[in-house]
Amino acid sequence: MKKVRKAVFPVAGLGTRFLPATKSIPKEMLTVVDRPVIQYVVDEAWEAGIEHLIFVTGRNKGVIEDYFDIQVELSNTLAERGKSAELKLLDDLQPKPGTASFTRQQAPLGLGHAVWCARDLVGNEPFALLLPDMIMQAEKGCLAAMVDLYETAGGNVISVEQCDPNETQKYGIVGAGETVGAGFRVDGMVEKPSPADAPSNYYISGRYILQPEIFDILKTQEKGAGNEIQLTDAMLKLADRQDFSAYPFTGRTFDCGSKEGFVEANVAFALWRPDIREKVIDNIERMIHTVEPNGEAVAAK
Repeated sequence: MKKVRKAVFPVAGLGTRFLPATKSIPKEMLTVVDRPVIQYVVDEAWEAGIEHLIFVTGRNKGVIEDYFDIQVELSNTLAERGKSAELKLLDDLQPKPGTASFTRQQAPLGLGHAVWCARDLVGNEPFALLLPDMIMQAEKGCLAAMVDLYETAGGNVISVEQCDPNETQKYGIVGAGETVGAGFRVDGMVEKPSPADAPSNYYISGRYILQPEIFDILKTQEKGAGNEIQLTDAMLKLADRQDFSAYPFTGRTFDCGSKEGFVEANVAFALWRPDIREKVIDNIERMIHTVEPNGEAVAAK
C-alpha cells in the first residue's frame, strides 16, 4: 500500500456567486476571520501528512501562487520592525521549496477534467483531493481521519455526511456496507437519486483519496451533467474494479461557495478563537437586538 503523499486542490472556478468581489480576488482567497479559505484546506492536508500540494488553477488565479510564495519585501519590513511573531506565522504557513506545484486548467470543463489536469504531477500513486470551497471544523481534520481509514481499508476513500432523507436528489449518495475501521464499505453510488430510490442518506462531501487508475477513466470520460466531465461518473466506473470506503465526518462543514456558508464559517471559526471569541459573541448579541432585517437600526431591547 502506497502512502498518500500528494493532494490536489481544484481552484480554477470563477466564483460568480461572489461577484463583484471575485472580479479581482479569487474566491479561494476570500478570508475567513484572518486566513484565506484555501489556507484552511491546505492546513487540513498538512495535518494529514500530505507532503506535496498540487493546485489546478485558471486565469486570474496567479495571486494564489503568490500567496504560497515568499514575499521578500514584507518579510524584510517585518524583520526591521521587530515583528517576530508575524514573521514566524508567515514561515509556518510557507510550503517548503519544491512541495507546491501549479498547473493550468485552460477551460472550465468540470471537476473531473480539473483532476485529470493534475495527472502528470500526481504520477502513479494514490492522492488526496480536497474541494477548496468546503472547509471543515473538527478537533481532528477530516482528511487525517480518512488517511487512517485508508491505511486500514486500502482502495479509495471518500468523506460522507448525512443529509435529510427527503433531499437525496441534491447529492451523490452512497450505500453503506460492512463496517471497516472508523467507516464502512461503499456498496453502491448513485448520483442525485429520488428519496424512494436512495440506498441511504449518506452524501459525498468534498474529500477524496483516489487511486491513480482514475486518470485512465477520466482520459476518455464523456461529458455528463452540466455538459461537464463529472468526477462522480468516473468514480462509478472505478468502483467496478476497486473498493471504495467511506468515512462519516461528524464535524461541521461550511460551503464557502455560498454566501450563507461563507458568513457562517466566519462566525464559527471566530468563535473557535479564544482571543476574539467573547467580543464576537457580544457583538453578535448586540446586532441581533439592534438591527432589523432591512438593515435599519432599532432601539436596543
